[in-house]
Amino acid sequence: MAAMAEEPAFVDLGFARVDVDRRRRTGFPEVIFGQGKMPAEVARIAAVILEREPVLLATRITCEQFDAVRNEFPAAVFHERARCLTIEREPLPKLRHSIGVVAAGTSDLPVAEEAAVTLEIFGNPVERVYDAGVAGLHRLLAETDRLRECAVLIVVAGMEGALPSVVAGLVDKPVIAVPTSGGYGASFGGLAALLGMLNSCGSGVTVVNIDNGFGAAYAAATINRLIGS
Repeated sequence: MAAMAEEPAFVDLGFARVDVDRRRRTGFPEVIFGQGKMPAEVARIAAVILEREPVLLATRITCEQFDAVRNEFPAAVFHERARCLTIEREPLPKLRHSIGVVAAGTSDLPVAEEAAVTLEIFGNPVERVYDAGVAGLHRLLAETDRLRECAVLIVVAGMEGALPSVVAGLVDKPVIAVPTSGGYGASFGGLAALLGMLNSCGSGVTVVNIDNGFGAAYAAATINRLIGS
C-alpha cells in the first residue's frame, strides 16, 4: 500500500510562498506583514492561512488592504491605531499569565497597540499601562502593583528612551524595550531611544528594533508559553 503524501509545508502563490507549517514548528501561525503588498495579495495570503488556521493576524495594514480582506471575510476586524487586521474564528488557547504593555506617551500608542493586538490574538491576557513616561514618574509608580503581577513587560518609548530602565528597576520580570521613532530632530527617527535602551543600566532589559511592537509581542508571547498556562 502506497504511503500517503504529506501536505506541502508552503503554498506557492507566485508572489508569495505561504508557510502553512509555521504553527506546528513555532507555536503560532504565519503573520502577514502588509507593508508593500497589494490589497489583493493580502487577501489571497489570508485565504490560504484561514483554510488551515483558526486565527489570522496581519500587521502594517492599510484601509485598502483591510477592505480587500473584509470583502472575502466579513468577520475581519481593523485595529486602526495598531494598523493591524485580525480574524478570530476560534480563539487560540488562553494563557494564565498576563503581559504588560507600557507606553511612555500617547504618541507611542500605535506601536504599543501593535504589541497588544498581537499578544491578544495569540492568547495572552494584556495589561495596558499608557501615558506613564518619566516626565511624570508618579503615573508609573501608581501602577507598580499591576506591573509586578505581569509575567513579562513590554515597554514602549521614544525621545531619550529612559522608561524601560525605570520599569526594570521596579520588577523581577523580563523587560522587552521598544524604541519608537517619535521625537524631535536629534531623536534621529528613534535611533536615540534605541541607543539609550541598548545602554540601559536596568538588568534584564532586552531591546527590539525601532517601532517593532510585533517583534516584542512575539518574543513576550513565546516567554509566556514557556511559563505555561
